[in-house]
Amino acid sequence: MEQINPAQAGRSAEQPAHEEAGLTRRDFFVLSWRVLTAFAAGQAACLGLRFLASRPVEGDFGGVIILGLLTDFPPGTITPFDQARLFLLRFADGGFLALHSKCPHLACVVGWDEARNRFSCPCHGSEFERDGAVITPPAPRPLDRFPVLIEGDRVKVDTRQVLRRTTTGPEDLVYAPAPEEPQPGSTRPERVPPGVHRPERD
Repeated sequence: MEQINPAQAGRSAEQPAHEEAGLTRRDFFVLSWRVLTAFAAGQAACLGLRFLASRPVEGDFGGVIILGLLTDFPPGTITPFDQARLFLLRFADGGFLALHSKCPHLACVVGWDEARNRFSCPCHGSEFERDGAVITPPAPRPLDRFPVLIEGDRVKVDTRQVLRRTTTGPEDLVYAPAPEEPQPGSTRPERVPPGVHRPERD
């Protein structure tokens, strides 16, 4: 009858537990890799969606850029323009504000957090109100802005000028000019359809 060495028996008993532990460790690494891959894919998807949501512009940064028509920006909207490095805001009263997307702390790119209703910097945690005012430091001042120009029915932004601010206020907003009202006593000429003859009055 074959004799069993006690040392060999101990190693044989430990072997399955060791293999089970190795399998569990392997599963952990595989799961970690999948989580990291999913996270990276999610980040890429977010960047892609932001790129798609960003509106195209006419013109180059460092000049006057046409952002669109007045009717393209309903009151209460925030529209990102990544190429122009700005957000165009239209407030409920119709006023326009163009905010630079660069954080005044260390120049990271801020994003709009719809759920929390504020701009936030991903680098150092600065947060800003809708008008660019600082909520949470370390940002030392409000978001910079660009001059907004309204010519006819077009909205333009002059990216040649970065306006640094220490405070925010209603004077930062730009409004479309009100439609001209007819002067008292003046009448608009009556439009006569083609082919219709109206007799001249004495």
